[in-house]
Amino acid sequence: MTSSMYQVRFHGRGGQGVVTGAELLSVAAFLEGHYSQAFPSFGSERMGAPVAAFCRIHSEPIRLREPVVYPDALIVQDASLVRNPDLLAGLERVRVVVVNTRLTLTELQAPSLKERVGSQRILCLPATEMALKGLGRNVPNVAMLSAFCALSGLIGFDALAQAVRNKFSEKVADANLRVAEQAWTWVDRTGLSSVYPIETGVIHV
Repeated sequence: MTSSMYQVRFHGRGGQGVVTGAELLSVAAFLEGHYSQAFPSFGSERMGAPVAAFCRIHSEPIRLREPVVYPDALIVQDASLVRNPDLLAGLERVRVVVVNTRLTLTELQAPSLKERVGSQRILCLPATEMALKGLGRNVPNVAMLSAFCALSGLIGFDALAQAVRNKFSEKVADANLRVAEQAWTWVDRTGLSSVYPIETGVIHV
């Protein structure tokens, strides 16, 4: 373990819960005893427009307030953005990418992303399908976040679940947590967490 800051950049479209996803990760990290922050990018957040949000996690107080330029992880909630220049910028430190798509990694048309981070660090998750089935809405943020946490080991499921319960009503939280459990189990079942050489133990207190 090291004590370096861990930075996550979220990309998606307005209405997909991108900003909420970053906030949930920040709260979950705080519940585990870490310093954290989350905030959206500036610009349009109209329905369907590209949206970015950021989360930082550290063992010490965080004084940075600017957008995350060099993330350690990417959570991509809309696969149509995988060739977006903003998404492809600053990927030198990326250790894991979670993309919301029903396509396999081979089928995913993201040559620049694969080249820059390595295909072995990209997880394709059918989060929209999980959300539509479990929530009746295309809001894949909790499924994506759960898969990321399961894959990286950065945050435990209990802290994530508590963050979800703190954010939503009981009924909405229960539905989201069923989706979260499905995504977490999906990662465990595929065995991906055992083959990703990701050093995410970067925070300790």
